[in-house]
Amino acid sequence: MNGVHDLGGKPGYGRVDRSGAETVFHDRWEAKVFAMVGAGSAAGAWSNTDRFRHAIERIDPEAYLTHGYYGRWLGGVETLLVEAGIVSQEEITLRAVAQGASRKDLIAAKPSQSPDPLGQPPSARGSDRTISAAPKFNIGDQVISPATVVSHHTRLPEYAMGKRGEIVMHHDAWVFPDTNAHGKGENPQHLYTVRYTSEVLWNKPGFAVCIDLFEPYLESADVR
Repeated sequence: MNGVHDLGGKPGYGRVDRSGAETVFHDRWEAKVFAMVGAGSAAGAWSNTDRFRHAIERIDPEAYLTHGYYGRWLGGVETLLVEAGIVSQEEITLRAVAQGASRKDLIAAKPSQSPDPLGQPPSARGSDRTISAAPKFNIGDQVISPATVVSHHTRLPEYAMGKRGEIVMHHDAWVFPDTNAHGKGENPQHLYTVRYTSEVLWNKPGFAVCIDLFEPYLESADVR
């Protein structure tokens, strides 16, 4: 989906702060959140990574920008636990208040009143799949992605929308996140690596960016 989480390639945020990047957990609570992700999945709150990513995308925008990496994870976990009916948001709030939080604190989780169905569990390990449909594109083809705002989960970054690129690799078929995140099935699609020049993306020379993109994201640039 298009939202505050889609920060890649956007100006105005300064350099990436890599200080402490070698540290897995900066505080004990982060390790606990990491464990919660496995526990929440085992409890049946979600069955695939795409659904979990979409939950993180849907947290409060201010929380997304201020709560840090594992704070975002926590908001996603709480969202999915509530949507699955495992725990209520009020129960989570009462527990937080008992631990010293305030009801006025910013709550990241934004569970839907009509959540998507959970869908079926993964049909196989990993995300690569086999499909009978032949790929539409070949290595060397020029492609472009529609500049379309979507409300569903997607792995197409906004900075690549409407930009012309070249297919440089084909990875066969993989689970399609746009449907898998919403309980609509794995719907495997062909996956390509698309190379974009920095001039095309940001009007700056000197380098290129390669992005793995699914076939439904792409159109032939030669027919435009």
